[in-house]
Amino acid sequence: MRRKFSMGTLTGAVLVSLLAGAGLNSLISGDSVRDQVTKFYDVLNTTYKFYVDDVDTQKLTESAIEAVLEDLDPHSVYISARQLSRVNEEFQGAFEGIGIEYQILSDTLLVVAPIAGGPSEALGIQSGDRIVRIEDSSAIGITSEMVQRKLRGPKGTKVDVTIIRAGMREPLEFTITRDKIPIYTVDASFMVSPKVGYINVNRFAATTYTEFLDGVTALREAGMERLVLDLRGNAGGYLEQAFRMADELMPGGRKIVYTKGRRSECDEEYVSSGSGRFTDVGLVILVNQGSASASEIVAGAVQDWDRGLVVGETTFGKGLVQRQFDLKDGSAFRITTARYYTPSGRLIQRPYDGDPLQYHRDVFARDEQEGENLDHRAESDSLRPVYKTAGGRPVYGGGGVTPDYIMKADRLNEYTVMLRSRQVFHEVAFRYLDQHGAQLKDRYGADVVRFVHEFTVGEDLLAEIKDLAGSKEIEFKEDLYTEDLTYIKAYAKAYIARGLWGNEGSSRVMLEEDLQFQKALSLFPEAEKIANNLSGLR
Repeated sequence: MRRKFSMGTLTGAVLVSLLAGAGLNSLISGDSVRDQVTKFYDVLNTTYKFYVDDVDTQKLTESAIEAVLEDLDPHSVYISARQLSRVNEEFQGAFEGIGIEYQILSDTLLVVAPIAGGPSEALGIQSGDRIVRIEDSSAIGITSEMVQRKLRGPKGTKVDVTIIRAGMREPLEFTITRDKIPIYTVDASFMVSPKVGYINVNRFAATTYTEFLDGVTALREAGMERLVLDLRGNAGGYLEQAFRMADELMPGGRKIVYTKGRRSECDEEYVSSGSGRFTDVGLVILVNQGSASASEIVAGAVQDWDRGLVVGETTFGKGLVQRQFDLKDGSAFRITTARYYTPSGRLIQRPYDGDPLQYHRDVFARDEQEGENLDHRAESDSLRPVYKTAGGRPVYGGGGVTPDYIMKADRLNEYTVMLRSRQVFHEVAFRYLDQHGAQLKDRYGADVVRFVHEFTVGEDLLAEIKDLAGSKEIEFKEDLYTEDLTYIKAYAKAYIARGLWGNEGSSRVMLEEDLQFQKALSLFPEAEKIANNLSGLR
């Protein structure tokens, strides 16, 4: 057992919480952490020696750590060594491989899109290409795990792939030299009208600020005077990246966020520098139940300072700051070290009663009344503490960031949800692009806006959707089909656009049917009205 463990990996918090979670509270005497570590060591060592079957001590320890952290709060977690590399890739913003976004459809490895700046794009690999061989092995029936193992690898190494491309009679052979591949956090950035720009940010990783700055700078150069910043579904990430984004939008001397912990070294304050380049841009931020943590920092600061408007649905409500501690075996754990507060002093963390499943369900059980909420009447009958924005409007803590205009997203019915989850739209678009992709490229070229306005999903494509759904044992229900027909057409069109223009294509299509986005566009006069009172406020 000594070969597997060092005592340093069994932290006092782990041991105390493990024993409490196992119903052994009475054994904890309040002695020092070292005493509790020794106690756990004795339990584990005795179990290892005398238990009736062989004991996997690593599994027992990891289960203990997971139970400990779950007992603390819903955001303190253990990350195994196997998971940690993937987590680090996601938040450091890069991995090493061939640089494709892919999906497995009907046992076929399909290139959804080559990643911009990667080796696959440089070689001319295209959306819709099917990889049928990797080195000397068939790729038919490959699993996602096998794709990761075969196509990722150290920078500078090579891999041979065979591709079948629509319209080409013979397979294409490529030797791809793996490279460092960026993982983008800005999904889309484009002008939606001559003066309005749109940016969608999916999380806050190490590269988010740089990506955001590049995107918003390009939009400014294209004539942007107003910005819709879409943080819906953005579960957060690095606090510092959220601050830097807000700093670009905020006049100088404004507190953006501050943190308080049990230990003084966890207390920090973030104040805008005055070097923001987009403080004069009209601003509306889109949020929903999936917007959490760093997303709530940005939205909360904008709301507290009356810098713009927040539109959508009340955010998740995560006001806790985690720090990651690495362990010697390559694993790590994150524990909450502080709470963060918006400029007005709001702690937006929701109450937690120890049930993580219910904690997450509660987010989607809210019954919010749609409409204008500038004075935040929607929260006024609650027991949540009240604070004031820079302009004197009431806002509330303890339950996420409630928008200034509440607008619910349309809820898809069960038939459309099944079409999405069973990849019906993706497969239909894949087949359509196989047959008509060349003609679409000839007709529209790079003009995605023209495609959005001109292309329609006809009865032939709808018939394919219904037929494919039937083959996947999705029961056709006329009433549900008719109810969601607008969105069924939109999703089919969006997947076709994605195959041609990537995320910008699909985003442009779906924004046409996005009620929250359309409402955001109409609210810029009000957003600019409250922001005009910002200058001179401290």
